[in-house]
Amino acid sequence: MWLQLDGAPAHFALSVRQYLNEVFPRWFGRSGTVAWPPRSPDLTPCDYHLWGWLKQKVYFVEVNTREELRERIRIAADELRSDPALLRRATRQIACLQNRGEHFEQLIN
Repeated sequence: MWLQLDGAPAHFALSVRQYLNEVFPRWFGRSGTVAWPPRSPDLTPCDYHLWGWLKQKVYFVEVNTREELRERIRIAADELRSDPALLRRATRQIACLQNRGEHFEQLIN
């Protein structure tokens, strides 16, 4: 599993980067352990798919307790794991990273 950070100033603080390097060494972002390839929309599916979908699934009815929120997130995550479209996006991300952000369409079957 990888952690993806945007370039927001709060996420770029030295203390945050040091913590991530010690606790979660597989992350990419601005000054991450893996360089973020420039102009890589294939590496940001969370922005255009995941967060909106997750919010819709979790908050379709008002959440009243922390445990209820956790359970809805678990259910949504299980549903997400079985989404073939999301798996195809992951394939694109891997190909993009393996090809260092260069053209990679020819690498996808």
